[in-house]
Amino acid sequence: MENKINPAKRVDEIKEYWFAGKMREVAGMNAAGEDVVSLGVGGPDRMPALEVVETLCESANTPGNHSYQIAAGLPELRRAMSRWYKRHYNVDLEPDKEILPLIGSKEGVLHVGLAFLNPGDKVLVPNPGYMTYTGVNKMLGAEVIAYDLKAEENWQPDFEQLEEIAMKGGVKLMWVNYPNMPTGALASRELFAKLIEFGKRHNIVIAHDNPYSFILNDNPMSILEIEGAKDIAVELNSLSKSHNMSGWRMGMVSSNSEFITWIRKMKSNIDSGQFKPVMEAAIKALDLDDSWYKELNSVYWQRRKVAEKIMEALGCRFDEKQRGLFLWGKLPEEAGDSATFADRVLHEAKVFLVPGFIFGTNGEGYIRISLCATEERMQTALERIKAWKDKQ
Repeated sequence: MENKINPAKRVDEIKEYWFAGKMREVAGMNAAGEDVVSLGVGGPDRMPALEVVETLCESANTPGNHSYQIAAGLPELRRAMSRWYKRHYNVDLEPDKEILPLIGSKEGVLHVGLAFLNPGDKVLVPNPGYMTYTGVNKMLGAEVIAYDLKAEENWQPDFEQLEEIAMKGGVKLMWVNYPNMPTGALASRELFAKLIEFGKRHNIVIAHDNPYSFILNDNPMSILEIEGAKDIAVELNSLSKSHNMSGWRMGMVSSNSEFITWIRKMKSNIDSGQFKPVMEAAIKALDLDDSWYKELNSVYWQRRKVAEKIMEALGCRFDEKQRGLFLWGKLPEEAGDSATFADRVLHEAKVFLVPGFIFGTNGEGYIRISLCATEERMQTALERIKAWKDKQ
């Protein structure tokens, strides 16, 4: 008999990233000439600042800039990240000890898990929440425990539920994310302070994923603003959304020097550093003045107005106080489940929206619209949806 090669158990335990399969479906529809308007993925469609691109090109044309780099990145980049944190969050970070560049914050979710978790450790992840928190931690052999975020609580954690979970023991890490994805809910200093106190009391690392704080938000916040937060918290941040650099894969993680040393040790065994021209361009991006964010958000506000009209055309309710790169809406009762509804909109109106169920059970009954399409394309989506609804 022939020997059969079986995959690692994690291959069967982990589902393919939902967007990967769905984007193949959308690509197939476009190849067949159906011209789908994609309001699904949160990948900025606009260019980075001109001077950022020019810096990349100039650096890429410099001899010697194409060699391996170290996992810790350029010292100048870490200093730029430190300046950025001080300028926008009023957080002091030692560039050589308390901050580490990452090849995107999505990869950072893995690095953090590798640094803190042993197989069998418990990890708290939000429901609804970013799918990567669950997928990565399952890969690591951790026990994933979902904690509830609910609309009636403004998508804030229920600390009574958290206490019950923590008292059972074994929880090592908790993922939080504000401005929240997918709901757009904002945090407050009071919430961050409660999370830090909870983490310290139960010896649970609080990992805050913070890529959306500059999008449609006049008050960017970091959990590291809270006194004593570095003792128990790590924060991921990214240039993907704030600087239109999603494909450049430039993120960062910040915390106390010991935590950063552990994470750097994991990272150094996984990658060989980032491309030097990308790091030099990131320095330029991080030093942009506030006019960059104002111009960026002026575009997103126009798109947000169209997204709200799309929600209204679909009969969805939404919170106008949402911030970030998406609009999250409650489906009307007659819509049925979110997956079926989103598929109907895709195949009948040729508009790709994201069903809320993919973010967890508490996301069922909701739909998410991305602002990462031109205002013109979003207007096209609105017209198609209105025409589709008129036929119902």
